[in-house]
Amino acid sequence: MKFLFHISSLLLTLALASACTHHVDISSQAPSPCPDLSNIDTLMWHQPDSALKVMLEFAESGKADSLDEFDDHYCQLLISELLYKNDYAQSNRKDLLKAVDYFDNSDNAFLSARAHYINGVGYYEQDSVVEACTEYLKTLEIMEMHFPNVETQDFPALRSKHLPRFMTLTYSRIGELFASQFMQEPAIACFKKSLVFDNIEPCSPNNRSCLLLFIGKQYYKLSQSDSAEYYFDEALRQLHDTNNAVFRDLVSYKALLDYDIHHHVEAPINDLKRMIAQATNENELLARYTTLGVIYSLEGQYDLALFYLTSVFENNNDVVRQRAVSPYLRTIYQNLGDSLKADQYAVFIADNELSEGENKAKVSQLNDLFQQHLQWEQDRAKAEEHHKKSVRLYVLLSSLLVVMLLIGLFVYSYRKRKVSESIQLREAQHQLKAELEQSSQHQRNMLQQRALAIYQSGGDDRLQRILDEFESAYPSAAVKLEQACPNLNKTELRIVILSFLGFRAKEVADLLGLKENTVTQYRSNLKKKADIDGLSASIW
Repeated sequence: MKFLFHISSLLLTLALASACTHHVDISSQAPSPCPDLSNIDTLMWHQPDSALKVMLEFAESGKADSLDEFDDHYCQLLISELLYKNDYAQSNRKDLLKAVDYFDNSDNAFLSARAHYINGVGYYEQDSVVEACTEYLKTLEIMEMHFPNVETQDFPALRSKHLPRFMTLTYSRIGELFASQFMQEPAIACFKKSLVFDNIEPCSPNNRSCLLLFIGKQYYKLSQSDSAEYYFDEALRQLHDTNNAVFRDLVSYKALLDYDIHHHVEAPINDLKRMIAQATNENELLARYTTLGVIYSLEGQYDLALFYLTSVFENNNDVVRQRAVSPYLRTIYQNLGDSLKADQYAVFIADNELSEGENKAKVSQLNDLFQQHLQWEQDRAKAEEHHKKSVRLYVLLSSLLVVMLLIGLFVYSYRKRKVSESIQLREAQHQLKAELEQSSQHQRNMLQQRALAIYQSGGDDRLQRILDEFESAYPSAAVKLEQACPNLNKTELRIVILSFLGFRAKEVADLLGLKENTVTQYRSNLKKKADIDGLSASIW
């Protein structure tokens, strides 16, 4: 069945490669993908096996013949992702590499990141660990550059699930890569970062427990038992159900931890045997056999240890696990005195063990890549903080400018209003003064007419009556005249009043019992002694 599927996958790749022959230039904006491919993509995130079936049907349909350049590369990317998610080897590698270059030069950052991620998967399948790590880290940099707020869920609603899930998968993948090279601290950092994104949008109900399990395993390898126990317990606490491999892995690791810390034997062995009985596949069974065999070996129960460890070693499909159990098998046979068997395992260890220099070089390269990525993140964070500070400063300066403009407008408006009010006040004052002057002039004219009428009426008391009329019209006027010019005598004051009332020199002389020339002389003298017009003005 698996062989037939490989053939189907290869035929699928060839069919799509031959069908996708129509190419067009991409536009300045990311084109809309083919609806069929978009639907396959959406389905892949939830049901990758069903999505692969739909892809096979699409490849055999006539729609595949009309794919443009964008959809061609998009299709090849989906094929690689579907093969990986269905546990099959990457069979369209050349087409995928073309897709990587294509999306790097497009403005679809998410597809570019996915292309680098799945390219890293291809390198990892070829045991090119350094190249795989480079591609994974490139994936993170693309995502963090173009979607810097994925962690705070500040992104388009249509991508609200895919982006954080993709970040979870990428960090998990890098964590597994580092763990495979016994680089526990970088692995822990990546798994913890993966937890952050899984908290935003869980990849699966038990994925969080799985990540906690991975972190606990790394602490266990670092001999940090307390931290390992904490993460194992936290993983169990957050596990939604117990009928799964994550639960069985957790029970197995806790049993091994119990053996290491407390040196219990019976309880851990019983737990491991119980998990062996519940194993659902050969890989899980061999993992339990390995743990149980190691415990029996350390306890000196060599017959039982050989049963489990030999079963693991004889399954030659997993060289990594063979390398893990071969030292225990060599030691057991040495202790049993079987040097022939011990030498056989010693030869296997020598033949399959990577040279110390090769291991160190690979780990050093991977560590350099990880440190460079951390430095890149720090530089980007500093640049982002600098940008935020610049934005805050710009907003502050803009706000200050706006405030200053508002203050300026307020001051200008206030001063303009005050000037306007001052002008209006002056105009009102002038108008009032004119009205008062007009009223006073009218009053003066009326008074002159009454005084003239009294003069013409005759009588000995006419002077007094004229003066009384004046006093009635202008109360305390005489006092004002005396204050204005205190050196005037009584006759001079009366000449000023009678002149104000419009009497001529002859009429004044008649009223005062003086000669006309005398009155004229008085007036001449008054002009010298004081401003007679000013004295008249002071009356009113």
